[in-house]
Amino acid sequence: MAQRKNTPKAPTAQPAARAGTERSTGALDDERIGEDIRGLRKARRMTLADLSRRIGRSVAYLSKLERNLTKPSVAELQALGEALGVKINFFFHETNAASHRKMVVRKADRRKLSYADGVTDHLLSPSLEGELELLMSVFEPGSGSGETSYFHEGEEAGVVLAGALEFWVGDEHFVCEEGDSFSFKSSVPHRYRNNGAVQTVVIWVVTPPSY
Repeated sequence: MAQRKNTPKAPTAQPAARAGTERSTGALDDERIGEDIRGLRKARRMTLADLSRRIGRSVAYLSKLERNLTKPSVAELQALGEALGVKINFFFHETNAASHRKMVVRKADRRKLSYADGVTDHLLSPSLEGELELLMSVFEPGSGSGETSYFHEGEEAGVVLAGALEFWVGDEHFVCEEGDSFSFKSSVPHRYRNNGAVQTVVIWVVTPPSY
């Protein structure tokens, strides 16, 4: 599950600001992130230098990102979303599958985001319009949310399906292994990582949808 880095928020996005970011269904999520970032930035009349100052990354890096020559990390995509006035779930794209518009998500139709630091998030919820969000995160060995704790609205809970996940929540530190579950208020600064030698798989529930 992605990290939310605390950066100054841009003004709340208005519906018209999504102009220029219209999605073509069926596109791979990873190949559309750069296009979405560029479209949002231009819709908000921001230069690459403006965005660079907001998230603390170089103009050269952002230029490569917008051209899909590199991928953002979990923390970077969260920071970009906040700077551009959208939640990170904006970057999950719809597919042509009718199941995404109803109540069922077929395994083959899951929407996903892959990050540069070895984390892949799969959206298991049919939509993001309800009161909760269901995700599956796959952590490669050594990957995680980053060294800086973050916080956001709501609550989250989860269960470790495979491997182990190390957590820091406020002043607490613990490790959840296969079969263990957890729950905490998202407003408490937290971070996590897979510190093991095998892949970790975690199912998350987030309420309200804020990821």
